[in-house]
Amino acid sequence: MKLGFFTIFLCCLLIAIANERINPVRAQTSSDITLETVVTGLDSPVYVTHSNDHSRRLFIVEQPGRIKVLDPGSNTPRVFLDIVNKVLSGGERGLLGLAFHPQFESNRRFFVNYTRRPDGATVIVEYHASAADTDQADPTEIVHLSFAQPFANHNGGMVEFGPDGFLYIGTGDGGSANDPGNRAQNVNELLGKILRIDVDHPAGGLSYSSPSDNPFFGPASGRDEIYAYGLRNPWRFSFDRITGELYAGDVGQGAREEIDIIQNGRNYGWRVFEGTLCTNNDPGLCSAGGFTPPIAEYGHTGGRCSITGGYVYRGTKSSLPFGSYVFADFCTGEIFLLRDGSQSLLMDTSMSISSFGEDEDGEIYVVGIEGTIRKFTNPSAVSPEPFSIVSAFIRKRSNGVIIDPLSVRPNGKKFEIVVRESGSVPVSASQGATVLVNGVAMNTEYTTLATETPVFVARLRRPTLSTPGPLVVEVLRVNGSRSNQLALQVLP
Repeated sequence: MKLGFFTIFLCCLLIAIANERINPVRAQTSSDITLETVVTGLDSPVYVTHSNDHSRRLFIVEQPGRIKVLDPGSNTPRVFLDIVNKVLSGGERGLLGLAFHPQFESNRRFFVNYTRRPDGATVIVEYHASAADTDQADPTEIVHLSFAQPFANHNGGMVEFGPDGFLYIGTGDGGSANDPGNRAQNVNELLGKILRIDVDHPAGGLSYSSPSDNPFFGPASGRDEIYAYGLRNPWRFSFDRITGELYAGDVGQGAREEIDIIQNGRNYGWRVFEGTLCTNNDPGLCSAGGFTPPIAEYGHTGGRCSITGGYVYRGTKSSLPFGSYVFADFCTGEIFLLRDGSQSLLMDTSMSISSFGEDEDGEIYVVGIEGTIRKFTNPSAVSPEPFSIVSAFIRKRSNGVIIDPLSVRPNGKKFEIVVRESGSVPVSASQGATVLVNGVAMNTEYTTLATETPVFVARLRRPTLSTPGPLVVEVLRVNGSRSNQLALQVLP
């Protein structure tokens, strides 16, 4: 049977679209974006982060079992914590993750994920910075969670606090190949999951509790700690500091690498799917439905083999395109951007990129397992101009009645905030902008009042008015420009 011209054209078009989705284009996004060396001579670094305590220090995780602290402007890190004698290191094992408590500045608590000697189990452990010297950690540990690893690979390793204040933990599927124990799909096991626990409220004889909105909390079948499942090895994940979305780079088997937006209760498909590709491990399930596909994926072409998840850029120095997600392939050293659903090659490096990291300002760093930390810079970048907001008030969504004075309300979703822009007419640059209240993004509409004054109207979140205290209000444009800040006060 001969194919018509239109049919051939359509087939070619679909193949081209599929290839663009699976394989990032080779063209570089910007030749002006470079990597500036911050520190060298490290011992197998796998992560870098900050303590969110206004000290502007960086903390570097070395796989054998050390955390080092780097002061601003220095290139000589010092040992913060040394647990080499406790850590089983090598391959995909070791000291793998670090997260500082949101109130670290006052409570000195931080959490690590490491592989335990001698049994190879994963442990989630709490330490404290010394009260006398916050550049030194107290070596006394509190074990919150531990679980066996049946094989030496796919240990996961990421730990991070979400905007909800809970600790999120990435676990691999237990290792070997093709998840032989089908653990990622088994909700009675912790492997192949994103876990979420509350380390501030112990319960049930444990040193933590599980949030009640976790999908298998309570009498339902499944572990209370599970937040999402069906993952192979979510080595690195991060939260968009504006939207709160959780991005995970899930390492593939032999065909696809994927980026997922992790949401409560979702099943991301492994071992039934690798990316959007049916693995034929369980062929009868490929058409069953109920799986959440990745937002992006790429194939194992040109030597690519293992994704290193990164961050959405929200810094103020325009080092990267604002709102783009940066990630890499460990095997090729290529660094990519994901922006508006399209992947592009940012730069090709000789690094083996084990991780990315953020500083307090939202600037992004690149970690090379060979011993380096580098930072994105853009010498030709022009930061967006700030703009002004002049007033803000909160009103009921149902009838528009302004709440003054403002007092505690249990359900903030019944209210909205109206923020007046300084100009007398709307401007295109403010289209799509987002109102932030205490740093949390609100669902925002740009419109006008009856007087034609341009305003941002944003629906509040449930907890926004639940406690007394200040509400710091600002507006963020899509180009990264920020307004001045205004303050409202919630009374008891």
